Amino acid sequence: MSDNIKKQGEYDASNIQILKGLEAVKKRPGMYIGSTGERGLHHLVWEIVDNAIDECMAGFADTITIELLPDDFVKVTDNGRGIPVDIHHETGKPAVETIFTTLHAGGKFDGSVYKVAGGLHGVGGAVVNALSTTFNIVIARDNKLYEIDFYRGDVAKELTIVGESNHTGTTVIFSPDPEVFTETTTFKYETLRNRVQELAFLNKGLRIEIKDLRGEEVVEDSYCYEGGIVEYVHYLNQGKQVLHKEIVYVEKEQETEHGVITVEMALQYNNSYATNLSTFANNIHTHEGGMHEDGFKLAISREMRRYADDHEMLKKEEAFTRDDTLEGLTCIVSIKHPNPQFEGQTKTKLGNPEVRAITSQIAGEAIRAYLLENPNDAKVIIEKIILASRARIAARKAREATRRKNPLDNLGFASKLADCRNKKPEESEIFIVEGDSAGGSAKQGRDSKFQAILPLRGKVLNVEKARLERALSNNEIVSMIQAFGTGIGEEFNPHEARYHKIIIMTDADVDGAHIRTLLLTFFYRYMKGLIDLGYVYIAQPPLYKVQQGRRIEYVYEEEKLEKVLADFGPRATIQRYKGLGEMNADQLWETTMNPHTRILLQVSLKDAMDADQVFTTLMGEEVEPRKEFILTNAKYASNIDA
Repeated sequence: MSDNIKKQGEYDASNIQILKGLEAVKKRPGMYIGSTGERGLHHLVWEIVDNAIDECMAGFADTITIELLPDDFVKVTDNGRGIPVDIHHETGKPAVETIFTTLHAGGKFDGSVYKVAGGLHGVGGAVVNALSTTFNIVIARDNKLYEIDFYRGDVAKELTIVGESNHTGTTVIFSPDPEVFTETTTFKYETLRNRVQELAFLNKGLRIEIKDLRGEEVVEDSYCYEGGIVEYVHYLNQGKQVLHKEIVYVEKEQETEHGVITVEMALQYNNSYATNLSTFANNIHTHEGGMHEDGFKLAISREMRRYADDHEMLKKEEAFTRDDTLEGLTCIVSIKHPNPQFEGQTKTKLGNPEVRAITSQIAGEAIRAYLLENPNDAKVIIEKIILASRARIAARKAREATRRKNPLDNLGFASKLADCRNKKPEESEIFIVEGDSAGGSAKQGRDSKFQAILPLRGKVLNVEKARLERALSNNEIVSMIQAFGTGIGEEFNPHEARYHKIIIMTDADVDGAHIRTLLLTFFYRYMKGLIDLGYVYIAQPPLYKVQQGRRIEYVYEEEKLEKVLADFGPRATIQRYKGLGEMNADQLWETTMNPHTRILLQVSLKDAMDADQVFTTLMGEEVEPRKEFILTNAKYASNIDA
């Protein structure tokens, strides 16, 4: 063998690749934006918007506009200072070019420019540039208008002065690279609108406008909340019966060796049994919590226990836990930190240890003051917590029955679940199927190596009005808990899930939609961690089967039927599927279960929140929101295929 030919498995310096400029981003885009699917696509917009919001948090801008343009272009405009255009002393190139062609370059590493920033890694703008075909920047500053163009991360047109300007700001226009985003390059207006509204809540006084200019009619929304997160809590509690009218609120700064840390908190209790606690750090939604969430939970449990003890509201043998104090709570905790430490590139958990004590102190002082100043409200809240404590004790016994050891320990459960042979969660999936008929087809059509089937018999409990102990008396809910292996309540651990795809597969009709909403509400209330991890999906069964001779095509959307029929010609036959049970096993596999041909929708936290709000409206205690919903939506009833 020639000396020039390397032996298999040999590893030396020649194996080490050094990626220059933006090559690293192009080679492994998922490391920087999470994925190259729909979620990663929309993340591009947030990287640019985050830069604009940093200008707002620094006090130099108050309006941001996002526009969706034809051909998958996005335009983001702010009225900030405008990105610097002078020559950078190290690169010898204009600062704007350096920022968008170099990783870890930007004003966020210099505390004198931005005291706090969301995109702290300094890679945001450069990453979007690297993953876009066209990337155009127009800058208004120093009474001039500057423009620079990039193509797939490289400069296509040098920075030039293109006019004069009597204002300041930055406009970025980009289009995602279809060679990177092979799944889709089409932005969803509703996905962006939801986050825009959230950002407006988190930054009081900031106006964010979003416009969809891709259709015949312009769709647009504008958000500005002078009350900030106080209005956010009020919004989340719409339709719920609140226990106290005033929202507990505090915003306070604290000087530390790390700089000035700001803690903002707003909370209000309602009569439901769910907890709606969301935490943010520098506008980033920390889905997995972190030190600020830990500090808040420490504060609320400490202050509630202190008040109950001081006012002798507990019986001798009674005590309540942290979870008891969270029942029925709607709360937003938002912190601003000059140097946040996020665990992982996706920034979902805050790791700064000093934040725990600061949040605990500031939130605790505000809660303590409110309880002392509002004794009537305090009494109602503490009584709610005591009831939660008693219910928790009752639920503990019921929960014992849901611990999954061996399916054969419970013959009723064993007869329902058709488990898969694979025991690796990351390779396994479970279908929650409506009814025995569809369950039978699914069991016959599945690949039993990695696909489990759990048929539901009867309606799932509406958990809107049920505490955990009542939920645990519902056979369908118990079956799911046993199958998933995550536990429930205090023992819930999403990382113990036996399947990393939990797929809701219901009929494409009103009853199916009802069951799907009930299931999403259950996941949102009691197993939100599974949604956060991206484990919950919705199957998309076809509505129609169109056939002409041996040619068969399945139609998944009502509006596409006419187009398919036009392609087939006049002799095609149409079969309308009213339920999964109408399909034989082969059809169900081909259309809905085969990983290579099926369509799955991954459930986001917003999807579950929407389901929760619909059930709060339709099944909650308040009559007026239900009446208003029915009057508003009655016009759509004629389209229901019952």
